Amino acid sequence: MKVKKIPMRTCVVTKEKLEKRELLRIVRTPNKEIIIDLTGKANGRGAYLKKDKEVINKAKKSKIIDRILEIEIPDEIYEEALKVCE
Repeated sequence: MKVKKIPMRTCVVTKEKLEKRELLRIVRTPNKEIIIDLTGKANGRGAYLKKDKEVINKAKKSKIIDRILEIEIPDEIYEEALKVCE
């Protein structure tokens, strides 16, 4: 039986390499909208965050996702991300 490869991604805050399912993807779509991509397949530029309240709060304070996606991230996105982590 063939062993299935587990996709690994890097958290932009902690720089940890984790399985894709342990991370949250925030995407800037081609028409400049910001969404939380739960499927991992949305079209656009994405940044991965560890599903941890401390990491999400740190990302909000440091504005690291704003720099990576080159757009201002509204507070509602961080609030939605915190709800997904619960």
